[in-house]
Amino acid sequence: MNNIVINYLLKNFLKKFLIILSIFYCFGVILNLFEEVEFFKNLNVGIFTPLILTSILIPGLLIKILPFIVFISSMWFMINLRNSKDLLTLKFFGYSNLKIFFILATTSFMLGWAILIFANPITSSLSKYYEKTKSNYSKDIDHLVSFNKNGLWIKENLGNSNRIISAKKPKDFNLIDVTIFHIGEDSKLIEKIEAKKANVKDFNWILEDVLIFRLKDGIFDLENLDNYEIKSIYNHDKITSLFKNFDTMSFPDIVLNYKNLIKKGYNKPFLIQSLHTMLVLPFFLLLMTGLASVFTMNTMKKSDNFRLIILGLITSVLTFYFKDLSLALGQTDRISLVLAIWAPVIALSLFTFVGVLQINEK
Repeated sequence: MNNIVINYLLKNFLKKFLIILSIFYCFGVILNLFEEVEFFKNLNVGIFTPLILTSILIPGLLIKILPFIVFISSMWFMINLRNSKDLLTLKFFGYSNLKIFFILATTSFMLGWAILIFANPITSSLSKYYEKTKSNYSKDIDHLVSFNKNGLWIKENLGNSNRIISAKKPKDFNLIDVTIFHIGEDSKLIEKIEAKKANVKDFNWILEDVLIFRLKDGIFDLENLDNYEIKSIYNHDKITSLFKNFDTMSFPDIVLNYKNLIKKGYNKPFLIQSLHTMLVLPFFLLLMTGLASVFTMNTMKKSDNFRLIILGLITSVLTFYFKDLSLALGQTDRISLVLAIWAPVIALSLFTFVGVLQINEK
């Protein structure tokens, strides 16, 4: 009998989850498709390219709002369970509110880990493909920043010419082993600049140990300088913000290759934020299921359904606002970054613990 009841709970809960997930996916495709069509409107591509890119981008975005999806799914399932009087039947067979909560919360917790271990690597690969494909179509765009196994690449439009910058790796506020190609409007090389290091903290870059090859009368003249300054539309903050794409980093990749990623030049706070943001996901899913249980199992009145839905939506918005606020405090060094990521979980845990004790008495 226990297996039948548990299968009933899990089957209907996961069914609600998949329905809500599908609805959000469809909405995401519709909304993002307009953005992709706008991007490709001046390029010679069919409608299938924006549609395919949108389809592979949305799964990664859904993981970000997964706690919200689980919360809605849990609320829907528990309201239906209560309204159909199945909750009373379950209690007759010895399933208290607390026991039902533990079954659903454990399911959400395990679902979170399954997504991190199995789904996240797939969505990160799709996001990498998305970024690579968009980069290939960005060759006619005025500027472009790319970070891959060959290092950092930057393209700048200077009006009548272009500047292509490559660097072996970033290190603190510097770019190491920098090569700059200044290309004219006719795609001819005007000058080439090589530098051991470039300080890019500000928009005025300071290059050190510089070799400049300038084209003069069909011959390249060599000039050797200790320091040289160029003005760019990029600085350190702008560059790092452009290639800090959490969606392209998978959970197994960060865990298994953390030290190698640091050696490659990835920013340590960025990796810490990525890792702990992923680690916190299963706990968030568990707690959002707990919140839904607290709201729905406190009363058996059908007339309270609308009030519960409104209260749930407000709580979700406040939760995500608090999560973003806490992360902002961590990113600005007001508090520890790790603490900033886990603080919402700790706060929700205390609230949920008290609420679960109350529903257990009902």
